[in-house]
Amino acid sequence: MNKKLQNLGLALVLSLPVALLAVAWLAPAHAEQVKAKEGWYNKLVDIEFVKQNVDIPPKKGVLLIDSRPAARQYDPGHIPGAVSIPDSKFDQMAGSLPQDKSSLLIFYCGGVECMLSHNSAFKAEKLGYTNIRVYADGSPDWAAKGTGQAVSAAYIKKLLDEKSNFMLIDARPKRSFEKGAIPNAVNISDSEFDKHIDKLPADKATPLIFYCGGLECVLSVKSAEKARKLGYTDVKTYVEGYPEWAKLHGEAAVPAATSGAGETARTAASIEAGKEKGSISVASFERIMKENPDSLLLVDVRDAKEFKAGTIKGAINISIGDLEKKIETLPKDKPIVFLCGTGARSGEAHDTAKLLRSELQTYFIDAEMKFNADGTFSIKERGK
Repeated sequence: MNKKLQNLGLALVLSLPVALLAVAWLAPAHAEQVKAKEGWYNKLVDIEFVKQNVDIPPKKGVLLIDSRPAARQYDPGHIPGAVSIPDSKFDQMAGSLPQDKSSLLIFYCGGVECMLSHNSAFKAEKLGYTNIRVYADGSPDWAAKGTGQAVSAAYIKKLLDEKSNFMLIDARPKRSFEKGAIPNAVNISDSEFDKHIDKLPADKATPLIFYCGGLECVLSVKSAEKARKLGYTDVKTYVEGYPEWAKLHGEAAVPAATSGAGETARTAASIEAGKEKGSISVASFERIMKENPDSLLLVDVRDAKEFKAGTIKGAINISIGDLEKKIETLPKDKPIVFLCGTGARSGEAHDTAKLLRSELQTYFIDAEMKFNADGTFSIKERGK
């Protein structure tokens, strides 16, 4: 019996190293166990540590710092809630760090080959901060495994100024949106997201940027996740939202019409309604035709013979009798203006389109129009 116990004890002793190795292999790689490279800051964290300590709304006593250059790297994509303090400007921007030197500071940059976050961590330590960590895997790891990226106000301003193709979505309730919004934003409140999926662009690769009421608001984060589940591949958030935008650029009135993406949203905002419901004013139609005619889809609903004799350059022909059969060919991401000679058939076309496909952005010209064979036209408002 003693011999059996001895053999059992020996077996346990021999198997212990194997068991310990198995446990070590199965255990998660906690950041403090990661071996630092030469020149690295010695207190490292992994993505799970970042997820536990960084969130929207931000956790008190924690500051996530992006040490990369702002315009080229931070602005177009960073971890939501991170602040930009480029290592090259650390000394000038040190005042952005919290006054409490025991605050948890997490630095990151462009991955394991990037030294900027480590450099900044050492600088913060010299300033007396005592709770510093570096997320060495940084932005590439977060992009692959994180919960989405955020953009800055400067980046949105750049996209707007360059008239880039993207959709900016305000996830706040309509009542908040109507009090003020970022220019060209489309209002799809998170609570009614599923009801207004038709407002999203048909092309799932279109960049989408969601925002709401600031760092304490989670609506944009929730809506962004819903968009990703629908298959949209380029979805980001602007977590600082309208409060920061208003502070930087002033309060902005909501445009008269806000639907569509990129150029479509800008065009919709410039369309002025005519006297008749669903019509476009003659003045705004003429202005758009001079400045950006390709932003509209012109549909001449007269008969083919009339169309052949003369129409507006770029217009397509779908006679009023064929509209119901061809309604599915019309795009929902571009304003459509129906044309005829008097406004009668074009008005009927608008009503038909709204009845069959309410998501279409349709208008009609309620005026007298004459069309020339060379693609030019003349238009006269009623009563003038």
